[in-house]
Parts: sequence; C-alpha cells; structure tokens
Amino acid sequence: MSTVKSNELLQELRKQVVALQYKTTHAFGIQPAAILQHAPAPGKWSAAQCLEHLNTYGRYYLPALEQVIAKAEKSSTRPETMFKSSWLGAYFTRLMKPTENGQLRSRMKSPKGHIPAIKLAETTVLNEFGQQLEQLEHLLLRAEKINIRNNKVATSLSRFIKLSVGDTFGFLIAHIQRHVLQAERAMADSSYPVLKTV
Repeated sequence: MSTVKSNELLQELRKQVVALQYKTTHAFGIQPAAILQHAPAPGKWSAAQCLEHLNTYGRYYLPALEQVIAKAEKSSTRPETMFKSSWLGAYFTRLMKPTENGQLRSRMKSPKGHIPAIKLAETTVLNEFGQQLEQLEHLLLRAEKINIRNNKVATSLSRFIKLSVGDTFGFLIAHIQRHVLQAERAMADSSYPVLKTV
C-alpha cells in the first residue's frame, strides 16, 4: 500500500475514465444490436449485460460519492497532499483490476441485485453507461478539493463497511475496467464481424 500524491492519483484515475469514455463511443457505440446482445455461451453475459451490470453499481456508488463529496465541500475540508489506501481498499481494487496483459485475477459471483436481465435495450444501456462515466469524471474533478482519505463512502456490501473516497474511486474504476474487458471478449466471440472505427 504505497503512498501517492492525491492530485496525481485523481488525475490518473480521470485519464482511465476518459479512456473508458472513448471506448464506449468508439468500440461499443458503433456495434449492431446482434453483437452487443451476443452471449459467448449459456450462462455467460453479453456485452450489453456486462455494461448493465456496471450500471447497477453506478446507480449506487455515484449518488453515494456525490453525497459524501458535497458534504465535504460544505465543511470546507482541505485536501491532503498524500494519499494511502487502506488494506481493504487496496485489496478490493487489486481483486477487480485486470492485469497488464488483460487477465482477470479471480472469478467472482455477482450479488443478486447486480445480475443483469437476459434481454436488454442495448441503446438504453449504452446511454446510461456513458452518462455514468461523465458523472464519474466530474466527481473526480470535484474530489481534488476535498480530503479523499478521511471522507468515507459506505460500500454496497454493507453500510458498516466503508472505504475512503480515494479507495472508492479506485475500486469502482477497476471494476468498470474488468467488465469492459469482459464485454469486449463477448463481442469478439460473436460470429458477426465486430466493427472498428477508422
């Protein structure tokens, strides 16, 4: 659990979110419904399902982050120069984040409330996902003015388990990267040619 500069961490996370926004528009947004709805095997998720799974988490974590950040802004707490993850925050982030060669560290079963429907309106799913990424980027900018270590967000697992704002961002973005990778693999498995931007 190394110590990093708070502003550098937030800027790096924001770069990752911008890259995800680009991918949403230029990798997912141009695909026909058949590719986005293709499931690689029975019981495996399609790209649309992967993104809807992420939407279910965004519906919880984005308002939770907004509430904590807004409260910190009103109390005029100053940001700390350095940030260090808690052991739990570092563990959750590492568990979720794909390795540099695109491998997933572990397989996990999704909680009941985060299992997507089989049939989805892919345009609706994509629009919400894109909006959530925009909101996430905006929250990262606002977080530069607060203490991202001392302000805590209750996890979706339990209101008694809390992570710092910095760790919540780290975990949430790693989780998005994990399932975006899964979505890309689901599309690549389709018998239809995956469209690419020029």
